[in-house]
Amino acid sequence: MATILVTGGCGYIGSHTIADLIANGYDVISVDNNSRSNAGMLTGIESITGKKVKNYKVDLCNFDDTFAIFHENDIRGVIHFAAYKAVGESVEKPLLYFENNLTSLINLLKCVQEFETPYFVFSSSCTVYGNPDQIPVTEKTPPKPAESPYGYTKQMGEQIINEFAKSIGTHCILLRYFNPVGAHPSIKIGEMPIGRPQNLVPAITQTAIGKLDKMTVYGNDYDTRDGSCLRDFIHVSDIAHAHTLSIKYLEEEKNTGLCEVFNLGSGNGVTVLEAIHAFEKVSGTKLNYEIGPRRTGDVIAIYANNDLARQLLGWNPQYSLEDMMRTAWEWEQRLKADDTIFSGQPAQLN
Repeated sequence: MATILVTGGCGYIGSHTIADLIANGYDVISVDNNSRSNAGMLTGIESITGKKVKNYKVDLCNFDDTFAIFHENDIRGVIHFAAYKAVGESVEKPLLYFENNLTSLINLLKCVQEFETPYFVFSSSCTVYGNPDQIPVTEKTPPKPAESPYGYTKQMGEQIINEFAKSIGTHCILLRYFNPVGAHPSIKIGEMPIGRPQNLVPAITQTAIGKLDKMTVYGNDYDTRDGSCLRDFIHVSDIAHAHTLSIKYLEEEKNTGLCEVFNLGSGNGVTVLEAIHAFEKVSGTKLNYEIGPRRTGDVIAIYANNDLARQLLGWNPQYSLEDMMRTAWEWEQRLKADDTIFSGQPAQLN
């Protein structure tokens, strides 16, 4: 079976994707410098799959170190997650985001070209749509100006990959995620934000468990059904499986173009306040939250039309909003029950 390189393999979606790839028979290697992830995820993956995953602790912004990974391995496909992803931080530090997210992508593509790697799957985002004129968005919805530098790095990344695919013939897929949440059903891997959570669900669970005194809902005066931002939440394991299906889709030569795009969302719009109430129902815990001002960089309302991924990739999301909240809560409880699980970094595999 071909070897798949997963960048950001110790991260949230990367670790779940590695577990899914292995479950579907793929050999996987990871690259992650652990600057914003925890190498303990590798132990969780091994516990789920029974396989030890080799990780290269490499910064993809270093071309020579990135090149060495390709030179050492026969890589059939790349799934590229590694990037900075905090919308608020990107507004504060735009150059950091442009440099890290785009330099790492370009270095990877140089290696893909040099070693004639046939398949490349890119972790994109619904942020490429900006504030759309109509929802749900389809893959043909015209992109609007991004609301943050993070969103611009995804727009630029897609443009770079499109031109790259046309120039050398590598088959690429751009997966536009909506809001991944939850944890692996085994509760052995999950989301581990660095510092104060930037995303909604870990902010909810950390508040409920007592790590945070309270959480803030950023704005209740938007033109939505309850005034809070409207989002499309999708379970991380459903997102992960779409990457395995994307590799299979390319291997089976089902693609009709060199670079294809798929939305990965549930197809349902849920407001921030509705998500909070869903968590309270599942957990039986009343959440301490307050309404704050709008946050710079937030899109008002967006959710997906996922028909294309269903039809072409054969992707069928399996998890409900209640499943997402339940697994996220069980993961948070597990972390509290055994705070040594990810307290240390396991020995690096070289």
